[in-house]
Amino acid sequence: MKPTVAPFPAARLRRTRQNPAIRGLVRQNTLTVDDLIWPVFVRAGTGIEEPVPSMPGVMRRSVDKVVEAAREAAGLGIPAICIFPYTGMEERTEDCAGAWDPDNHANRAIRAIKAEVPGIAVMTDVALDTYNINGHDGYVVDGEIVNDATVEALVKMTLAQAEAGADIIGPSDMMDGRIGAMRAALEAAGHQNVMILSYAAKYASAFYGPFRDAVGASAALTGDKKTYQMDPANSDEALRLVERDLREGADMVMVKPGLPYLDICRRVKDTFGAPTFAYQVSGEYAMIRAAAQNGWIDGDRVMLESLMAFKRAGCDGILTYFAPAAARLLQS
Repeated sequence: MKPTVAPFPAARLRRTRQNPAIRGLVRQNTLTVDDLIWPVFVRAGTGIEEPVPSMPGVMRRSVDKVVEAAREAAGLGIPAICIFPYTGMEERTEDCAGAWDPDNHANRAIRAIKAEVPGIAVMTDVALDTYNINGHDGYVVDGEIVNDATVEALVKMTLAQAEAGADIIGPSDMMDGRIGAMRAALEAAGHQNVMILSYAAKYASAFYGPFRDAVGASAALTGDKKTYQMDPANSDEALRLVERDLREGADMVMVKPGLPYLDICRRVKDTFGAPTFAYQVSGEYAMIRAAAQNGWIDGDRVMLESLMAFKRAGCDGILTYFAPAAARLLQS
């Protein structure tokens, strides 16, 4: 429906912008700490907080320090934390068996968080890239990333994370059919309440560079991921992927990256009405941080404005490395 506006001066649209109280009354979207999921990186060792050079303010943490981060998040009211493992080349193999090892960094972190900070939800990442000697999200056979064998491995990874106590499984691999396979396996193993937040529309983006540094995948990656991640030129395909994943049992869906794909967020939410999330990825974070450090922008204001953009685009929640900083500002 096209809005009707009286002619000037009967309508003076500045009336509703004249002071903070009035602006608050007519504000259409609200950003709160409940909208935030904090991605954190876990690595081997004890007592370690290792800076990620391409992501100012972001650390790779040992399990004990990840528990401290979870405690900090809970204290700020952040409802969920997402675990990503850092692995060195010596920990990677062709068969990616470390991905479903009950004692890998991620699974130990899940158990430790659930034991020490039980009130926070723990989300995980399901993809083989951080355990794969080739750096890909799936198995590589004769130069091809194979689908069905990868899905079998991802199911084993999913079950290991569920057994460790994960609340939300986050498949980021973009293999065909993995949501249905994961949902069936979770049901059969008695994990009916474990949720799936599917990276349903994940694009083959150049914005992931700093993340690959953070998880140790940059040096390992051979080739690119364009045969399984989406073409940035496509929009309709995203809706097909989201519909498929919802039909296969996804509880929530993700668009990744975030700010360059707000149009996709809006289309997904308007079309399906399902819980819709976006990932403000490492490149987006790094650009804002770098510009702020150089004094080119007001970092805090741009951070909050960028997060509000997700809400305006229809997102129910945002994965963002800004989560603690944003939570402090929102509560101040």
